[in-house]
Amino acid sequence: MRALHWDGQSLQVRSTYPEPQLTPGKAVVKVALAGICSTDLQILRGYMGFAGVPGHEFVGTVVDGPDTLRGQRVVGEINFACGACAMCARDLQRHCPTRRVMGILNADGSFAEYLAVPLENLHVVPENVTDEEAVFTEPLAAAFEVLEQLPLQPETEVVVFGDGKLGLLCAQVLHSVGARVTLVGKHPDKLALMRGLGIATEMVSRWTAKSVDVVVEATGSTIGLSLAMAAVRPRGTLILKSTVAQEHALSLAPLVINEVTVIGSRCGRFPPALHALAHKQVAVTPLITAIYSLSDGIAAVNRAMEPEVLKVLLRRV
Repeated sequence: MRALHWDGQSLQVRSTYPEPQLTPGKAVVKVALAGICSTDLQILRGYMGFAGVPGHEFVGTVVDGPDTLRGQRVVGEINFACGACAMCARDLQRHCPTRRVMGILNADGSFAEYLAVPLENLHVVPENVTDEEAVFTEPLAAAFEVLEQLPLQPETEVVVFGDGKLGLLCAQVLHSVGARVTLVGKHPDKLALMRGLGIATEMVSRWTAKSVDVVVEATGSTIGLSLAMAAVRPRGTLILKSTVAQEHALSLAPLVINEVTVIGSRCGRFPPALHALAHKQVAVTPLITAIYSLSDGIAAVNRAMEPEVLKVLLRRV
């Protein structure tokens, strides 16, 4: 099969990469669309020391597996857990200490024609959700995770730093529950998308730090944390969504002095994201910049690295 392969040094489109084999407890999915996200780009900069097929955002059709799933259009959660440890017993499979993570840690990902996924990770896509919408399920679930970790009251003042894909999704999700959201970014076109949805925006170059209840850091950069720390009020909450390959060099004393609650936030559950997509509660397709063939995967990754670009997708054909 064709696959986009990263060996730790270079990225190549391989036409004879081994197809995944059906094993007990798994299904084989024919990938229709896969999304390139910031974590994928960080992997190509050395994050996690990953080698293999990257990619963890996808929608596809089950071609081998249980009869109840065969032919179904699905998306899949990315953490492949053991199912037997204390974390798995608490329904926290994404924190299983021996987990593999699709396209990130010891498991091939979705930048390929076919993908093997544990059955418990698969979710059937509602009929009224298009492939172009469904491919956003994983990052949208990550945005909804903020609400699971920190239920917000209406009118809570929130600042989201970062106008990349995840920042735009977080802003929409928090706005949808009545929070007073301001999105701070550096790309006028991206900020204009959110203003069209009724979300306040601010250019970071004009940003004047103010103290708010909740700050979400989703810049994907090392400077984002310092901006976020300066914006959260004493005894407020700072939610960290960024994963970057570089090390941070920053004093954490203000977090102690101001008694700030810091929440690391990563993956989320898929049902809330699929519900929001089915009920058109969020707008995801305006975030698509371009769709490339899997055969043009290297060009797609290069495009995704451009600063003005939002979501770049890979299509199987």
